[in-house]
Amino acid sequence: MKMQLNGVTLQSIIGLFCVSQLVQGEANPVGLKQIDFQFPVLERAATKTPFPDWLTAFTGLKEWPGLDPPYIPLDFINFDGIPDYEPYDQNHCNLVPRESCSFDCHHCIGHDDVYTCSKLSQTFDDGPSPSTTKLLDQLEHKSTFFNLGINIVQHPEIYHRMQREGHLIGSHTWSHAYLPNISNEKIIAQIEWSIWAMNATGSHTPKWFRPPYGGIDDRVRAITRQFGLQAVLWDHDTFDWSLLLNNSPTTEQEILQNVVNWNKSKTGLILEHDSTEKTVDLAIKINQLIGDDQSTVSQCVGGIDYIKEFLS
Repeated sequence: MKMQLNGVTLQSIIGLFCVSQLVQGEANPVGLKQIDFQFPVLERAATKTPFPDWLTAFTGLKEWPGLDPPYIPLDFINFDGIPDYEPYDQNHCNLVPRESCSFDCHHCIGHDDVYTCSKLSQTFDDGPSPSTTKLLDQLEHKSTFFNLGINIVQHPEIYHRMQREGHLIGSHTWSHAYLPNISNEKIIAQIEWSIWAMNATGSHTPKWFRPPYGGIDDRVRAITRQFGLQAVLWDHDTFDWSLLLNNSPTTEQEILQNVVNWNKSKTGLILEHDSTEKTVDLAIKINQLIGDDQSTVSQCVGGIDYIKEFLS
């Protein structure tokens, strides 16, 4: 599939429309519908991270999967501990029970979700991409990147640079699925393959997890917690992806003015994307506005960077 947006050919777009929800009463002044873009995400992308022998022995496979990773049973997953909520589509929040504690539908925060920080700090989703290197060139402080597994195995050299420069790397699933709308087994597949990509590429196991589209409820939490993951949400959304749309309903200047306003309190986590040159250029301008006194997510809460780091 090919599509054209502002002169950019997209090999694949796996973002879907959803109403972007915020917490702490922050409004969406233009009523934007959220679309996330990843560049490039292919059904069978050329990968550079070798498929490890230990993963072949465990899964019986010999190559990294495409967008729909296979479910591999894990003996530590307790299905009895997963709430029996029906899967729901992004556009059907009216059908979602409030007791499910959905973030994107009801702004609900789980007891262990991280959604703010004592220092105003940027976070970046959807990489690594070729554009990520431009952002890394400009950052003089440690930041937090939530990477897609399918992009990690395509761009291990960028991933390794993030590691060398001390940035915190978390999981953003394997291929950006909206988790509340898929089965327990498919959620597990999205998480396990993301973790295996990070392990095979970076020799570590992630602690921090950001759900695509903010799509998390207590069913998703019950699964990701069994992997030892802790969800990271946000209280400031740049809507940077909207700049990729023809006739964008918001402007770069409006986004930067929002950042100026957020900087008055100097607190919070900002949602941004490092998947395109346009969003990276904006991220660099935001970084210049905020400055280098920022924290990684683990620093925000005084937590660990990774569950385990292995000798490579």
